[in-house]
Amino acid sequence: MKFEERKRFIMDKLSQTQQVEVLDIIDAFQVSAITARRDLDQLEKEGLLVRTHGGAIKVKAPAQRKLFSYDEKAMLHKERKEYIGELASKLIQESDVIFIDSGSTLFHLCEYLKKIRHLTVITNSLPVASELLGYPNIRINLIGGEVDHERKAVYGMVSEITLEHYHTNKAFIGADGVSLQKGLTTYDEKEAAISRKIAASSDEVYLLCDSSKIERNSSVKFAPLSILKALITDYELPAAVKSTYIKNHISIIN
Repeated sequence: MKFEERKRFIMDKLSQTQQVEVLDIIDAFQVSAITARRDLDQLEKEGLLVRTHGGAIKVKAPAQRKLFSYDEKAMLHKERKEYIGELASKLIQESDVIFIDSGSTLFHLCEYLKKIRHLTVITNSLPVASELLGYPNIRINLIGGEVDHERKAVYGMVSEITLEHYHTNKAFIGADGVSLQKGLTTYDEKEAAISRKIAASSDEVYLLCDSSKIERNSSVKFAPLSILKALITDYELPAAVKSTYIKNHISIIN
């Protein structure tokens, strides 16, 4: 079966349901998993979809991939993100001063922070600040700057200058991609600038990302893996990938 026929099937599936699984392609065309994944990889290179673990999701338009909104990201791998948030919360101690980034995975830290007696949270995330309002045990510092409506976060020169005046015990950041070759990458230069600033002023930096982003690269490289105290991910990370990272002195929590 020709690639063009499989491509039409994939695009029709994305149009109808917003996502397609590798198994959908295998079942429809009786091809191997390798062929199905290669098809999805090729279409991602063309900007027609975004690969996920086990399949792909639809983008609004090829040129808008880097503008993928917070709400859209929040729907991807929700159970894994909740798992990652709980893992990360176990690293936080009473009286810590922490930074929480604006990624959708980072939001899931919030639920596990509400019972900590004394905590200071610095963030550029509007959802994080909103979720923690009403808890007098948590001091919230929402940094200033320009609000990005799509990402529900604050960025810009004012944000970056403000972060230079903070020091945190722990910073929890996100990324759109992470690999041994390229380090931490993102689709957005604004996000890269914020992550670089907070990493420079934190005792420990933790990357929270689901396993679908590991060994994938985005367009803007913002930091080497060496800045990380640990990479916190989910239970779907292949054992071989984890082993390779550990051999390269990258601590993995999953």
